[in-house]
Amino acid sequence: MISSPLLLGDEGSNQISRSVRLRASASAYLNRTFSTPTSATIWTWSAWVKRGTLTRTYRLFGASTTTFLTFNSSDQLNLTLNGVSAATSTAVFRDPSAWYHIVYQQNGSAQTIYVNSVSIATGTTAASIFNTAISHQIGAANTTNYFDGYLTEINFIDGQALTPFSFGETDSITGVWKPKSYSGTYGTNGFELNFSDNSASTAATIGKDYSGNGNNWTPNNISVTAGTTYDSMLDVPTPYADGGNGRGNYPTWNPLTAGGLITFSEANLKALSTSASAPFSIESTIKTATTGKWYAEVTMAVGASSPAVGIGNNPATSASNTDQFTAYRVNATYITSGMGASSSGTPATFTTNDVIGIAYDAGAGTLVFYKNGTLQSGGFTAITAGNYSFIVRKDSASGDGGFLNCGQRPFSYTPPTGFVALNTQNLPTPTISNGASYMAATTYTGTGAALTVANTVGSASFQPDLVWVKGRSGATDHAWYDAVRGVQKQIESNSDGAETTETTGLTAFGSTGFTIGALAQMNTNAATYVGWQWNAGGSTVTNTSGSISAQVKANTTAGFSVVTFTGNGTLGATIGHGLGVAPSFITIKNRSAVGNWNSYHASLGATQGILLNSTNATSTDVGFWNNTAPTSTLITLGSYSVVFSNTFVAYCFAAVAGYSAFGSYTGNGSTDGPFVFLGFRPRWVMSKRTDSTGSWLVVDSSRNTYNVVNGYLVPNTTAAEASATWGDFLSNGFKLRGTTHNGSGESYIYACFAENPFKLSLAR
Repeated sequence: MISSPLLLGDEGSNQISRSVRLRASASAYLNRTFSTPTSATIWTWSAWVKRGTLTRTYRLFGASTTTFLTFNSSDQLNLTLNGVSAATSTAVFRDPSAWYHIVYQQNGSAQTIYVNSVSIATGTTAASIFNTAISHQIGAANTTNYFDGYLTEINFIDGQALTPFSFGETDSITGVWKPKSYSGTYGTNGFELNFSDNSASTAATIGKDYSGNGNNWTPNNISVTAGTTYDSMLDVPTPYADGGNGRGNYPTWNPLTAGGLITFSEANLKALSTSASAPFSIESTIKTATTGKWYAEVTMAVGASSPAVGIGNNPATSASNTDQFTAYRVNATYITSGMGASSSGTPATFTTNDVIGIAYDAGAGTLVFYKNGTLQSGGFTAITAGNYSFIVRKDSASGDGGFLNCGQRPFSYTPPTGFVALNTQNLPTPTISNGASYMAATTYTGTGAALTVANTVGSASFQPDLVWVKGRSGATDHAWYDAVRGVQKQIESNSDGAETTETTGLTAFGSTGFTIGALAQMNTNAATYVGWQWNAGGSTVTNTSGSISAQVKANTTAGFSVVTFTGNGTLGATIGHGLGVAPSFITIKNRSAVGNWNSYHASLGATQGILLNSTNATSTDVGFWNNTAPTSTLITLGSYSVVFSNTFVAYCFAAVAGYSAFGSYTGNGSTDGPFVFLGFRPRWVMSKRTDSTGSWLVVDSSRNTYNVVNGYLVPNTTAAEASATWGDFLSNGFKLRGTTHNGSGESYIYACFAENPFKLSLAR
């Protein structure tokens, strides 16, 4: 049921055991008065940080009301020294579902701020009152603007300007930045706080300095008393088994799916409805796997209506009463919608401060509840398999909600036998731990001469079998090449034209990338490009599973295959795709004649199709797929793809948990747009409006290295890269932040590929 610990590629990792939760609502912080420093102008501050409340100003580290490192109300990191704004990031940091590593380096009059090892802001302000003999605070600045969130492994190095590599490293297998133990000296005012001693809330316990300097910090309004205010957490950036609940990243309530109807506090473990509008579910940031037995507790807050607690999903929109839920309601009833479940039994009523235990057996499709440790009558069976959040479902009133506990603090009651806490340690080990081994988005600059483009990211690379190149700085045709058709054979997603032979186009598929000649659309001197690449694995084989024999190169691990075949003129002919599971996205192009890019998407179904080379809406037409969905072995062809003696190529993609996802969402036209849960941190997203005309759109993390993501390309036109507010890439999905592909009430499909699965990913 539960995975073994993921084996990491480096042995110097720092297994962090605990974090401290700072609740802004409790005015929680730590303070210490510094001594005369080793250096008043050179030091380094490093911490692992998980955000709670967003879009408000709060301090991470401060020395007065004029000197502090802070998240501002725009979710940027800002450093203010002696009342002067010394450095502010362009990037925004509004991912509440995972951990960030933040380093502030002061080197004389130069400042650098790093997030997850990358420099995101610099400044040149003279040294300040930081690291002088005055009071300093963690989580506040002179007892103002209290931080809301989680902190752990805070290191302060007095007298050295260090980089993030003194405190972290890139895992050689996963490519993810992770903590490592600091091994250097600390200087006079240096300290290490890891919050591992939670025996009391004193400077000698939870505020203890582990550097050897004895520079302990005094905790203020931090509780280690059992209950909803307990602040010593197992929520940490290093997943590992501990013989109990497990250490790792834990769920909180998710403010990104709240639709403006919920207030969040206490580092997102408390959520209360503020609106009497339509019913709506407050969701956890982590969803259950489709297997396993999962347990959580919610300490209830009951408003003037009829809240419920259980599991479910909001649709990928803001507030709606069309979400999925299966829940236990305050008035002693069970309610469900959209999850196929059946209920039996009559539970007790509950009220404010009752602890409701939720026990979901994903494999069996059953859900039972406990009230203050007592199993309730009946429950649910036959729940449709899926990834579900723990939820509190608010009714049409304000004040409904509760306090979430997934095991990051002690459970109030012992979970039933075999049920475990929901956290990243207990999530299944992903098949693909590093997406860079199977999909790449590589930027490069043309030279006008033969050029090899490497797709290596960290230690990961692969030999691509599909290369899709698009010019960024100028209008160019899209260029598609694959290893089954062979080098120099080009088709273009912005055109219905037949395949051409380009002798100076792609000339080789290399072991770590591809080589191109001087073809202008791919390699004009000084022009910028991106090359999207996929790994189809193994060798090309003849597949005779269908009524038409096909040449297939398939990677069953990554869910991708390239298929070529010759039409036989028969409506309903079939071809084998080699994936072993039904593909979720297929696009087929006629190579030998003019023809559209006929595309299938699982969210649209087999009675409809859509054109990759067109702005057209989806259309219902037997000519696409003969009204027959693909199976684990076959694709059924409509009349558009069986033209007698014409040759075709098909690109087939199946969903792989933690690596690829294909789904749909409905826009809301708001800067607080839909949150789409993927189960991974995305590298590449393609979307298309389906209910009306509109272009396709592709964004990726190589061209958009930080949030907000705004640079996009259009697969169905020659247009150069354009910019508009699209949204955020997050540790577990994406969030729309503008009206680009987020029109109110409009329907969209998407295809996405991962950097890393959520089990391993950091906040972005």
